Amino acid sequence: MKFTQLGRTGLTVSRLCLGTMNFGPLTSEADSFSIMDSAHESGINFFDTANVYGRDQGKGRTEEIVGSWFAQGGGRRERTVLATKLYGDMGEWPNEGKLSALNIRRALDESLRRLQTDYIDLYQFHHIDRATGWEEIWQAIEVAVAQGKILYTGSSNFAGWHIAQAQSAAAGRHYLGLVSEQSIYNLVTRDIELEVIPAAQHYGLGILPWSPLHGGLLGGVIGKDRDGRRRLEGRSAETVAANREQFEAYEDFADELGSEPGDIALAWLLHQPAVTAPIVGPRIQAQLDAAVRALDLELDDKALRRLDEIFPGHKTAPEDYAW
Repeated sequence: MKFTQLGRTGLTVSRLCLGTMNFGPLTSEADSFSIMDSAHESGINFFDTANVYGRDQGKGRTEEIVGSWFAQGGGRRERTVLATKLYGDMGEWPNEGKLSALNIRRALDESLRRLQTDYIDLYQFHHIDRATGWEEIWQAIEVAVAQGKILYTGSSNFAGWHIAQAQSAAAGRHYLGLVSEQSIYNLVTRDIELEVIPAAQHYGLGILPWSPLHGGLLGGVIGKDRDGRRRLEGRSAETVAANREQFEAYEDFADELGSEPGDIALAWLLHQPAVTAPIVGPRIQAQLDAAVRALDLELDDKALRRLDEIFPGHKTAPEDYAW
């Protein structure tokens, strides 16, 4: 396994982050345990979850599964850099969502209970809260840090100016502020190259890309569709129909390189500036094995240029649209 620092911190994390969104709704508890054990065996020490994960099994169910796995002992918690999130409503009563000081306190304590741990390594804001000021947010976070309940704070789905706003407020309090940003980022969706990545580089945040395979479409969707291994429907079918030539060119290029399309998508992300660790969310063991395999794939400058030709990205704003 390859390791790096999380943003500007001294925290060492694996170059892949295990996403747990499927644990519970699509992956049984037993299979989830097996995947987490396998992740540790592969050297993955960075796990990501959220208080709202669980879907039809109920919000919080995924955290409960991770907590039950920790409770087995054997150094599972000690060897894991644990990230979770808050923001989404956990109930219908007022103050059961967003980033008020009250909800930060309640949501954190509930996550700790479900995860069967006494601290969170990386506590992330799942969304910007436009109704709560940063003075209140950072004050609540500083209390949690002082209590030893969290160590670092990150954001998710923030715009570049949200990061700047958060860091400015943190600096005024002589506080570390955000150390990571979790955004959708892959060859198809590259919007964060405009302002989020430059902001992350400036403020020393590590980028944690979610949906690195764009919902599996960068994992060889054309070939799987032809072979009958994947049925395209809904938004996936619309995306492929609108960009079929790109996906075909991409998979043809993967054949030229002699690599699996999904491996190339993950390897490409690992070559991008500020990226700490793509978040892979396996439903089955084979998907985790494929993600680990991608770590050994090196892309030269020629390959990276070809990928940019197939899926054009962005220059830094404002150059992207000004000249």
